[in-house]
Amino acid sequence: MRIRNLLVAAAAAALIVPAVITAHQQAAEPAQRNGWTLGEDAETKKNPLPADAATLAAGKSIYKDKCQKCHGPGGLGDGPDADPDARGDMDLTTPQRAARNTDGTVYYKVANGRKKPKMPAFKDELKEEQIWAVVTYVQSLRTK
Repeated sequence: MRIRNLLVAAAAAALIVPAVITAHQQAAEPAQRNGWTLGEDAETKKNPLPADAATLAAGKSIYKDKCQKCHGPGGLGDGPDADPDARGDMDLTTPQRAARNTDGTVYYKVANGRKKPKMPAFKDELKEEQIWAVVTYVQSLRTK
């Protein structure tokens, strides 16, 4: 009887453990939204930098170097390397974008990029503070 109980317990563990591991792995994976890889905290992640002149200037400089070729000088999605089929999605100035793109969401988009429409990931090129400076600058492009 004791051996039978051990076998039953072992069989139950063989069924439960993989399910628990899979659930844990899924919870640890970043969320996917429209091809974007976003952290669980995308909606609530706060920009640690102030929106002052120094941060905006730093963000604008990085934007000019890394983002302008696609998003254009004013963020209208009209840069020379812009995807002509995704211009509306590349326009950073529309107020509706602000409603669905919190600072944390923009942070993850800049950091992780996406495949289609193509946006390069900058997490390996830019430091966290530089990404936040770009976020600050891009958010300032929104029309009121």
